[in-house]
Amino acid sequence: MNRLVIKGGRVVDPAQNLDGFYNIYVMGGRVASIKKVEADTSEVGTDVDVVDATGLVVVPGLIDPHVHLREPGYEYKEDIATGSKAAAAGGFTAVMCMANTKPVNDNESVTRYILKKAEGQPVRVFPVGAVTQGQKGERLTEMGELKSSGCVAVSDDGVPISDPGLMRRALEYSSQFQMPVITHAEDSSLVGHGSMNEGVVATRLGLKGIPNAAEDVIVARDIALAELTGGRLHVAHVSTRGSVELIRRAK
Repeated sequence: MNRLVIKGGRVVDPAQNLDGFYNIYVMGGRVASIKKVEADTSEVGTDVDVVDATGLVVVPGLIDPHVHLREPGYEYKEDIATGSKAAAAGGFTAVMCMANTKPVNDNESVTRYILKKAEGQPVRVFPVGAVTQGQKGERLTEMGELKSSGCVAVSDDGVPISDPGLMRRALEYSSQFQMPVITHAEDSSLVGHGSMNEGVVATRLGLKGIPNAAEDVIVARDIALAELTGGRLHVAHVSTRGSVELIRRAK
């Protein structure tokens, strides 16, 4: 489609401070103009494809900074092709895929494999490399190599970085390459074998609980380390009120 008009939708675009009803004119795959519905007197030719967006919300392509494409190694769970198609169907145009693959995305060859497999997919795929080799929490990856091969951030995904000294070095090292560290904030010793939030309901059900402090103490630690090092920190899987307040104050 070389010429396209998306008509009558509610356009929401914070970057342009737009929230209202507009017609969007697209030429050659790019937005040519955006006109308010009530003020638009343009005539639509017969060689133009029209999408009636009445009753719909029209937004710029969404970006998902945390997906699990699981390729290579776990294709039976998800792969780059199926995950990309699912993202596109949901209105996303770019995704960041975690390093929880097999082998772990902790080196250039795995990153380049992911990017090669992502060619021709309906969304942009941005790999996230591991913070530590094999996600084992022992030795840092070569983050410069990951950056040059195409990674946009580093994360051990759902594996907490327990050693505060290692987390400090990760923030220091990654800051040299302007890459954020995405952390799964959880103190494993407090989580134990818990399966739900600690409290009355867990007690009534006879299930081991997880205190909110298991998350809050690591969020507080990592915020302090980010301030100390000047590194860029992104806290994934935020689930407690305390964490939200800590992050709000840190910002």
